[in-house]
Amino acid sequence: MQNIDIFTMATRWFFLIALSYYTMVNLQWYHYKITRVIFKHHKQKWHFLYFVLPIIYFICIPDNLYFYIGLLVYLLALGVWIFNLSKKLVLTGRILRFFGIYIVFIVFNELLLLKVEGHSFITQIIYLLPLFISITLASFLEKILLNRYKKLAQDKLENMPNLTIIAITGSYGKTSLKNFLTQILQDGFKVYSTPRSVNTLTGIIADINQNLSPITDVYVVEAGARGSGDIREIVELLAPQIVVVGKIGEAHIEYFKTIENIYSVKYEILESKRLQKAYIYKENIQPDPSLVNAPIVNFPKNSSNINATLKGTDFTLEVAREKIVFQTRILGAFNVINISAAIAVASDLGINNATLIRSVQKLEPISHRLNKIIVNEKIILDDSYNGNLDGMLEAIRLSSLHQGKKIIVTPGLVESSKEANIKLAQAIDRVFDLAIITGELNSNLLRKYIYTAQKIVLKDKKHIEHILKSATDRGDLILFANDAPSYI
Repeated sequence: MQNIDIFTMATRWFFLIALSYYTMVNLQWYHYKITRVIFKHHKQKWHFLYFVLPIIYFICIPDNLYFYIGLLVYLLALGVWIFNLSKKLVLTGRILRFFGIYIVFIVFNELLLLKVEGHSFITQIIYLLPLFISITLASFLEKILLNRYKKLAQDKLENMPNLTIIAITGSYGKTSLKNFLTQILQDGFKVYSTPRSVNTLTGIIADINQNLSPITDVYVVEAGARGSGDIREIVELLAPQIVVVGKIGEAHIEYFKTIENIYSVKYEILESKRLQKAYIYKENIQPDPSLVNAPIVNFPKNSSNINATLKGTDFTLEVAREKIVFQTRILGAFNVINISAAIAVASDLGINNATLIRSVQKLEPISHRLNKIIVNEKIILDDSYNGNLDGMLEAIRLSSLHQGKKIIVTPGLVESSKEANIKLAQAIDRVFDLAIITGELNSNLLRKYIYTAQKIVLKDKKHIEHILKSATDRGDLILFANDAPSYI
């Protein structure tokens, strides 16, 4: 048996752990879908720099001074990359289980190769096998655990026979609609909704098991999708009695390819075996009523007189055959769609019109979704969680109502078309004095179509605070429109 070279082994371990860290960060970003990491990643050059090139180097360079220098350079470069990430790895149970499996296989590999002397192509490949084996085994383990947790969630729901489940989907505004409906229903029910933007099968299962109280009357669930069958899985778990389909458009078109595919996936929500009523945005392409085993209600019903300013939104809506004027602090004309859906559902569940008027008046803005904040006498419109063209255009329109200097901070539209980003750039150019473009994804396109406004392109968002301090003054308006993470 050869003497163990502690330095060589430690260097190799550091490299293997670093390589796996890069891999798991990307898998976590893309919901552990390997095909999305490989084919849908917005910065493919990262894969070459931090995964492919280091592996080639590790395999081909002998164990000499250059080998160690190269690995040191890689570790330092990856460290800088990790430091600058806006969305770092979260050490969830899934991540910890992977690293547990991975370390076991690394140790096993070391024991297996103790008698092998020197550097060879085959031995270096064998050193890399634990990463790919661990990803496969960890994925298999997670499927077993998910099925177990899914069964627990199903049992819990079955033990709550009086629970009304409302499932919400759409291309835009799902989270806002969910929060508005939850706030309005609180006056008459013990209501609970999925937290933040939790909208995947895994997240909903965890939410049911960990957070859903047995005394809940109404459970409001947001259902998202990146592909065919995603919403169907959620519906099979929940079997909601009520479903709401908000506005459907070209969000995430790069995943779905066509608008027809988007409709097909979103309307999977209508397949619930307990469906009692479906609320669908009236301008969507409507499903075939003969294929829906429940009444369809279109919203908003006879909406008019919409007046959306930087102070709030007023609109008239027909509810229970009565024309009612609603006033709310919520910004954005598009939110009339979301609020009207919440009103329609709440009205049918027995909330009277007087209560609806009060509830709409009291609605709290949703964080990072066209939320107005006053900081140091500057108006901040935080729309950083909005990533659709209609919403961003409305935020720009509202900004145009401000009389002072106007600044926008945006990466443009992500997972959207070139044409949509051109429309966005042209709208920005008409309204803003300064456009701060963050990230590389759309920077060239936005710069090309923004002519009048001053432009600053920031590849690294850590300098944004300094730039805003130097470029803005009291009375200015700053719109944060979409906030793509650093990997986009």
